[in-house]
Amino acid sequence: MKANAAANPIITSRAIAAGRDWSMAEVVCRAGPRDAPYEELHSHVSIAAVVSGTFSYRCDAGRALMYPGALMLGNAGACFECGHEHGAGDRCIAFHMSRPLFEEVAASAAGTGRFCFAAATLPAMPALMPALVEIEALANGTKRLGAEQLTLRLAEQVAETFAGQRAQAPAPARGDERRISTALRHIEDNADRTIDLDELAALAHMSKYHFLRVFRRVTGTTPYKYLIDVRMRRAAVKLATTREAVAAIAFDAGFGDLSTFNSRFRAVFGQTPTQFRAGY
Repeated sequence: MKANAAANPIITSRAIAAGRDWSMAEVVCRAGPRDAPYEELHSHVSIAAVVSGTFSYRCDAGRALMYPGALMLGNAGACFECGHEHGAGDRCIAFHMSRPLFEEVAASAAGTGRFCFAAATLPAMPALMPALVEIEALANGTKRLGAEQLTLRLAEQVAETFAGQRAQAPAPARGDERRISTALRHIEDNADRTIDLDELAALAHMSKYHFLRVFRRVTGTTPYKYLIDVRMRRAAVKLATTREAVAAIAFDAGFGDLSTFNSRFRAVFGQTPTQFRAGY
């Protein structure tokens, strides 16, 4: 992902961990609407978790709007472009694997070593939430699992998901991409407060029904579910990386009721917030 970051001051890359045939890095892009996209190359198999910001992504497997919680996918040797015509900046945690290593994982997880990504992205989905929290916690210096184990587990989960359902977020029309990107950034910036459908639809200049339909088609989820997922992911990362009280973390994330937070947390992670924290 963004392989020529060293030559482009708009993009900075911080190495987190690396091995002989894999690496993990934090990639921050400061590009905005005035910066034209340019062609880049995936030198390795790439899986990048979007942590903040939105951007458009085009590769050999298609085109997609990227947003927090989604995974950006790249086949080794494929060219790609990232554009920020709808807003400035993004932050991703990128995993790169050699083709032989990924083929070995895919042979087990997807039933074939000749597997390649047939879509540009995997949309945000509940099954990926624990891995995304693990990724952010590891990027912040918390080491519950080794980075290499996390890299292999993420590759396995992505391959299994494709093999099971061929999940793919449809490429949005240009106008819809701009409107949904604006709404996603608004949710990201205001996730700790109440946001209603009227507010988001007005921001996107759509009727509520049309906005809801387009949002779900682009992201694979509803605005409300996406808002809850943003809150949950942020709370889980804080649990893993700080010693703040559980109640304070829940309220700061936007959950007005601790029992509701505990219930939702258990449903997503299979354990209580306190048990989850103990694992770190």
